Amino acid sequence: MNTLPVVVVGAGPTGLAAAAQLRERVLPVVVFERGDRAGAAVAEWNHMRLFSRWGELIDPAARRLLEPTGWTAPNDDAYPTGRDWTRDYLVPLANALGDTVQLGTEVIGVARRGRDRVVDAGRDTEPLSVHIRRPNGTEDRITARAVIDASGTWTTPNPLGGEGLPALGERAAAARIEYRVPNLDDPDVRARYAGKHIAIAGSGHSALTAIVALADLEKRAPGTRISWVLRRGEIGAAFGGGEDDQLPARGALGLRAKQAVDAGLLQVVPGFRTATVEPDGDGGAVTLVSDTGIRIEDVDRVVVLTGFRPDLTWLSEIRLGLDPVLQAPVQLAPLIDPNVHSCGTVYPHGVAELSHPEPNVFLAGMKSYGRAPTFLAMTGYEQVRSIAAALAGDHEAAARVELTLPETGVCGGVGVFDDPATGGAEEGGGCCAAPDPQLITLSTPSGR
Repeated sequence: MNTLPVVVVGAGPTGLAAAAQLRERVLPVVVFERGDRAGAAVAEWNHMRLFSRWGELIDPAARRLLEPTGWTAPNDDAYPTGRDWTRDYLVPLANALGDTVQLGTEVIGVARRGRDRVVDAGRDTEPLSVHIRRPNGTEDRITARAVIDASGTWTTPNPLGGEGLPALGERAAAARIEYRVPNLDDPDVRARYAGKHIAIAGSGHSALTAIVALADLEKRAPGTRISWVLRRGEIGAAFGGGEDDQLPARGALGLRAKQAVDAGLLQVVPGFRTATVEPDGDGGAVTLVSDTGIRIEDVDRVVVLTGFRPDLTWLSEIRLGLDPVLQAPVQLAPLIDPNVHSCGTVYPHGVAELSHPEPNVFLAGMKSYGRAPTFLAMTGYEQVRSIAAALAGDHEAAARVELTLPETGVCGGVGVFDDPATGGAEEGGGCCAAPDPQLITLSTPSGR
């Protein structure tokens, strides 16, 4: 069975790093990417800049693979945008991997060959069966020695509703809701927000990014108004560690967002868990209503940045060992739980923490963190280095830690982010108290 390939799901940063690590170990590998390009998800937030420098965004094995190809390495100390990361690293890496990367191919299911999840016999001897859909729509099945799911969470954002389910009326109001940071460099997008009342829901770094961008628009476009909707009872440490953050760009983002709040460029609405989205009578704006009756009226656009969750539907026939709270591997969950690690501490980890009851199946990258918001690209690279070593039989290397992660410099449940497209932990952490919310109504002045 060792002659069968390792299937990697997703040609994003972690998936391509996994392929580079496996190739360096001389293990057969194939990468299936449902998008039409490497880094398809990253390409959807091209306009955003990462918190990490280039030197922290290039996997070591990938660098070794790229260097002989004539690839020009970016300046290690520069901060790329999503567009830069895709163009200058992910696409060249996919090209260097050649036929290993199969674009436009979606993995629609994984099982143990000839067995559903109920059958015990053969689960440690039979190969994995990977069902795929080719670009022309035909379905196929290949056998694999192992599967590394690095498909991420980008396609499954959390809803606006405060219970983890869509708020009443949220689906009906979809035309007015955006679950990503809007690209205000696009004139058409900017026109949808200029001069409007915008509600930003979320307390992570995506929300801070949106605050900074929309506050700048407010200064340039008369009539633009922003309400920042927080489930937590107070802002607390949402702005991050500032100058104490070991990722300076991340700390600077928090400081810029704080400046916008201090300057009165937005109304902060704490203790607000959205229960209902009510349409206005004329079919224009909407009203957000919390579970305690707080109302935010005349909202033209809602930017929901409440984090992401893993899509586990196509893994239904695989025996995963997932924490019931975070939907992360049970051995990993205690290390990343934002309810416990209120100072943003994330410990390096590898194959031991990422293993499941199903042999040779691994969730890696952002998907491995389930609903936890604490993820850095270099964490994903360390994960797949350890997994590749284990699959190659190098158990000493698999167990070795080869990564030191930067600290946030804060205490208060703030997550650690590399990817600015990820959302934030809405509940806060151990030292963020949540006082009872007060009933307020935010209405547009007459004459609007």
